[in-house]
Amino acid sequence: MQHGSGVVVTGMACLCAAGDTPAAVLDGLQNGRRGLVAASVLDSRALPYPFFGLDEKYFPGGRKHSAQDTLTLARAVCRSALAEAALPQHLLREAGVVLGTTAGSASHFLEAYAASREDAAGQSTADSASCPCLAPCADRDDYFSANLALEMDVDARGPRLTVTDACTSGADAIGLAMDLITSGQCQCVLCGGADALSLVPHTGFARLMIYSDQPCRPFDRDRKGLNLGEGAAALVLESAEHARRRNANVLGLVLGYGNASDAHHFTAPHPEGRGLASAIRSALRQAGLAAADIAFVNAHGTSTLENDRVEGRLLRTMLPGVPVWASKGGTGHTLGAAGALEAVLTLEALRCGTVPASPGFSSVDPEIGFAPTQSPLPAVLPCALSTSLGFGGGNAALVMGRARP
Repeated sequence: MQHGSGVVVTGMACLCAAGDTPAAVLDGLQNGRRGLVAASVLDSRALPYPFFGLDEKYFPGGRKHSAQDTLTLARAVCRSALAEAALPQHLLREAGVVLGTTAGSASHFLEAYAASREDAAGQSTADSASCPCLAPCADRDDYFSANLALEMDVDARGPRLTVTDACTSGADAIGLAMDLITSGQCQCVLCGGADALSLVPHTGFARLMIYSDQPCRPFDRDRKGLNLGEGAAALVLESAEHARRRNANVLGLVLGYGNASDAHHFTAPHPEGRGLASAIRSALRQAGLAAADIAFVNAHGTSTLENDRVEGRLLRTMLPGVPVWASKGGTGHTLGAAGALEAVLTLEALRCGTVPASPGFSSVDPEIGFAPTQSPLPAVLPCALSTSLGFGGGNAALVMGRARP
């Protein structure tokens, strides 16, 4: 029996290499379009790995190669989501803002590193008082949501939170927004995630040797690693009663959320996926659903050897027979945006009644034992699961639902 959280989606938007609206991205994935670009987007000649990057038109005035790029993407999708939700200003003033990012202020690491090298060489006497780039990066990220709200002039005065939880950040932002509503602290929350390309995660993934020099192939036998992407996604969540009172158009439902830690390793998932299993159970429990009620899973599916092996085996065991869709073969890994982007795409697939094929997949890995979607499938059941895994052992799961007639 379906219960859920009583939280509805009244606006949503996304932007990534595969498209700049939920419908465009889904259409691109269904038709095999892959937005892979050359590594020249970043000054990374020594690391010539391809990216799923955005056209420069999405960065008015050009890329800044700073936190401003992430903020630019976040502002774009938040404006679109708010426009679709059509919230009156007096209701928007009470709204909360919860956004996730991982690389949102990563450029400050580079600034701090450069300054510290100069200092060590006796060429600079910069300190945290005279050089703001040496201030803790957490301080910068802490203002991400507030700065966004202020720059957009939306005058949102409710709770604001910034989630920096590696690659589960976007999903966790949605889950925390849902919690703010179900606890009665807010009636409406703007939430999502954003990350632009940055040299910090780029060089980090290269050092970990989990990059692929070819288009990524989630869950495929011959996968070599991930491709970095960039993008943003935003949702306007409201309590069902709040949306009903203002006669809002409901696009979908957020039925359940789970979060759990592996407590295992800094970069590798637990071999048996115990944190992910716990997160999935929590999300299904809150939604009042069983595995048999799930139309499909939008999997994290990074195309790395360990992630796909662990996640794939667990999904096969916990949700036997449920179709698994892996979308990163068409979007790349958008880091802090990924969980939010995939939640939006999950809702869009439910609305359209179709689960797209998984870009890049061709051969079953015997160590995983199943194939993700290889051609579009009907999404008959009204609910779907979206999973996210992150460095540090973070795991998140969201149960999304089709809007009720």
